[in-house]
Amino acid sequence: MNKNWLLFKVYFLAGAFTFSGGLAMLPVIERDLVDKYKLISKEDLYEYSTLSNTFPGVIAVNSACFVGKKVNGVSGMLIAAFGAIFPAFALMLLATVLYQLIPQEGVFLAVLKTVRAASAAFLLSAAFSLAKYNLRDLPSLLIAGACLIFTIFNLVDAPKLIIAAGIIGVWLTYSAKNKNNQKGATK
Repeated sequence: MNKNWLLFKVYFLAGAFTFSGGLAMLPVIERDLVDKYKLISKEDLYEYSTLSNTFPGVIAVNSACFVGKKVNGVSGMLIAAFGAIFPAFALMLLATVLYQLIPQEGVFLAVLKTVRAASAAFLLSAAFSLAKYNLRDLPSLLIAGACLIFTIFNLVDAPKLIIAAGIIGVWLTYSAKNKNNQKGATK
C-alpha cells in the first residue's frame, strides 16, 4: 500500500478517534506505524514524539510532520500533517455549527464526562510509553522528576524548564565527552 495513503489513514483515524491531542494519539500511531505496517522504528517514533512536545505548536501536527518526513519525505510530511489536522477541523466545524442545538445536560453531559475520563487514560498511556523510552539513566530521571515537581506546583513555566533541561543536557554531554577524552589521554 502507498506510504502516503497509510500515513494519511493512520493520522486521520488517530485524530478522529482519540481525544486530548497528540500524546493521546501515540499508542494508536505506534500500533499502526510501528507494529502493523512497520514504516518506522519504535525508537524513531518516540524520539519524534518527544521532540514534538518541545516545539511550539500542535503536538499531533508536529509529530505527523516529523514522522511523515522520516517515512516518505516532504510529501509524507504534508500528507501526515493533513491527516492529523483534518478530523479536528471537521469536528470543530460541526461542533461549532451544532453547539446551540445540542442539550447541555443529561445524556450528552454524561457522554462528555466519560470521554474526558478515557482521554486521561490515553494521556497516561502515552506518558508511560515516553517515560520508558526517555528515562533510562539517573540524570534523565532527576531532570524529569524536578520538571514534574516544578510543573505540578507551578513554580517554573514550561518554556523555562525546557530551556534549562536543554542547557543541562548540553552540559552533561560536554562533561561526558571531556571525561572520556581525559581517560583516553591517560591510557
